[in-house]
Amino acid sequence: MKVKRLVLGALILVSILVLVAWIAGTLLTAPVPRKIGSLPEDLRGQSVEFASESGSQIHGWFLPGRTGQGLVIIMHGVRASRLDMVDRGRFLSWAGYAVLLFDFQAHGESPGKNITFGFLESRDARAAVAFARNVAPQEKIGVIGVSMGGAAALLAEPPISIDALVLEQVYPILHDAIGDRISMRLGEWSRVLTPLLAWQLLPRLGVSDTELRPLDHVGKITAPKFFVGGASDRHTTPEELRRMFDAAAEPRELWIIPGARHVDLSRFAKADYEKRILSFFGKHLSATP
Repeated sequence: MKVKRLVLGALILVSILVLVAWIAGTLLTAPVPRKIGSLPEDLRGQSVEFASESGSQIHGWFLPGRTGQGLVIIMHGVRASRLDMVDRGRFLSWAGYAVLLFDFQAHGESPGKNITFGFLESRDARAAVAFARNVAPQEKIGVIGVSMGGAAALLAEPPISIDALVLEQVYPILHDAIGDRISMRLGEWSRVLTPLLAWQLLPRLGVSDTELRPLDHVGKITAPKFFVGGASDRHTTPEELRRMFDAAAEPRELWIIPGARHVDLSRFAKADYEKRILSFFGKHLSATP
């Protein structure tokens, strides 16, 4: 009788954990629509739309720049939108770069059924590069990919054809990223729950966590790369950032910002961030650095 009660208790506990994990998965993959509004008054540009193979009609802003300076596409992180990237767009625009900001599918004003942590978003990344090539065929193209935005840029198949890539706080392997986030909230023991979230990807999104490994793709990008992260980041740890850097092909640069957590690095280290980003793109995009 005692054994039966123990078995029953274990089954109930497992059922509760599975239910909680399923609810958490529902919340994490739910779309985050957001009314964006007009382009800020201090920026000159226009609203744009373009189709993506993700099935979404992608909404964004295009800011024209100085001929020969280059064009930068800014790709936001998970559960964010182009509004969260305006500060980056602003200083790049003021420096003369053309800028494309857009909402990934299931974010902002771009429709979508689920957030897919870089899977469908990688198709949006390719569509954004194609749009940029069409609207400014004479310009070299750079990308800033923040967190999921960087993962989307790396996961694109075939690899996106660009001239420079900034990768901020990008997870190397989604399975590990799930474990990092669970352990932050519940403690290290909770990493054992990672499979309960990871297994949902295939039935929910049509992709397994083994396919969401930007680490396996970063070596395919031959363009110059600039890796940026925080020394105190627990979402994408410095060790994970270095792992990505080590897997990348040359040319590559690395900047780990002292004291920075998983925050908006363009605000946390504003002056240094802008100086370093402008220097990087000046070397690789601009006709006259």
